[in-house]
Amino acid sequence: MLIVAAAIILNQDKVLIAQREEGAHMEFRWEFPGGKLEGNETPEQALVREIKEELDMVIEPVEIYKAVRHKYKDKDILLLAYICRLVQGEGRPIECNDFKWIDKSQLGQFEYTLADVDIVEKLKHDKRYLN
Repeated sequence: MLIVAAAIILNQDKVLIAQREEGAHMEFRWEFPGGKLEGNETPEQALVREIKEELDMVIEPVEIYKAVRHKYKDKDILLLAYICRLVQGEGRPIECNDFKWIDKSQLGQFEYTLADVDIVEKLKHDKRYLN
């Protein structure tokens, strides 16, 4: 099983979603950005590294939000989603096609990767985040 970390980056009642690149698995679908753990990284360390590489932002993971196990045709993943705080950076799409800051009412307007759907559904109904 592949372990993947995802960042739910919150900033001023908005959340960041990223669009996967052309040619990537599930190309052009939206997701909470992140990636695979490398070596002895913790999920939190992987998120900080991945978000810097993909979006040129510095984040701080705050807490685990949801764990999702999803079986794709060719791989089985455990997706660990963390609530994160933006520390620094405006962002730019380095290793993604695009990214957007959206509010809670916009969460249902995008086509997400299959592993991210459960996280989106929880976030849409969670009164603790994104008023």
